[in-house]
Amino acid sequence: MRVALDAMGGDHAPGPIVAGAIAAVQADANVRVVLVGDQAQIEPHLAAVDANARQRLDIFHCSQVVTMEDSPVMALRKKPDSSIVRSWQLLAEKKVEAIVSAGNTGAVVAGGMRLRRFLPHVDRPGIAAILPTLQGPCVMLDVGANVYPKPAHLFQYGVMGSTFAKHVFKKDNPRIGLMNIGSEEQKGHDLAKETHLLFNGSHLRDRFVGNVEGRDINRGAADVIVCDGFVGNVIIKVCEGVFEFMMKMVGQELGGTLKQEWPQAKQALGNIVDRYDYSSHGGAPLLGVDGICIICHGASGDVAIKNALLVAAKYASLQLNQLIVAELEADPILSVATSGV
Repeated sequence: MRVALDAMGGDHAPGPIVAGAIAAVQADANVRVVLVGDQAQIEPHLAAVDANARQRLDIFHCSQVVTMEDSPVMALRKKPDSSIVRSWQLLAEKKVEAIVSAGNTGAVVAGGMRLRRFLPHVDRPGIAAILPTLQGPCVMLDVGANVYPKPAHLFQYGVMGSTFAKHVFKKDNPRIGLMNIGSEEQKGHDLAKETHLLFNGSHLRDRFVGNVEGRDINRGAADVIVCDGFVGNVIIKVCEGVFEFMMKMVGQELGGTLKQEWPQAKQALGNIVDRYDYSSHGGAPLLGVDGICIICHGASGDVAIKNALLVAAKYASLQLNQLIVAELEADPILSVATSGV
């Protein structure tokens, strides 16, 4: 599997990004990584790599970098030789099966939108985040790609999320929930009400559990949570903040209460942090584009990048996009829902 890696994307690039690429090819002999970025900055980090791994690490030189402060759309126009743009071009030209970036999320999404290489029956791609629940992982989308969706877009997210949960989480009949301010069917704005009708009239009606509220996510009320990108982005960042806050508070309380048992308690807390650390998933897939795209946290280290590359290769080998297209084509409601979008 050939994966293009934005070597210049991330808070600390290219060091940990290249290190993650090295770890990925060492972990899986079937993965080949194309490091997209400034060759002069990348090569020093490859100096000590063994010959076997180095054979599966290519460099695609480009001269520009999209920073976190850049306007996504303007950056793509003014920086055509940036690592983000070149990564998307490699994917569009079928020279790689997937791309991974920890760079400017807006620019990564805009790059996919600019190429307009979407899957059939998909009008807007969505970022899918994996969240922990008491019933196992759930997938929530969108979490930042589309802040002004139409009902058809949210319905497509439900279909894509359901396919993702079925084949990645191995859940035979994934339950789909629509994020809302109440569980009652009549609750919410017009977007929520119209999306609710689409699900109830589709082939997914038996899997659709209706509206869910924010507190239902971690309870495991649904395997797929559908929402607009603004709400989804707020939710995942609140979850990150609450998790960090609770771990620190619990650590302080236990540290002040336990004496002899503190080493064991500290280890237990560390295990919890490791289990739910975002780096274990590597990143969030941008579903709906023709190809695999994994968007990583800007602070991603080598472990997160390694896992993102391995996950990208896994999704490509699963033929996840082909499975999504088949599920989308199974519902005649899409020809009506997407008309004029």
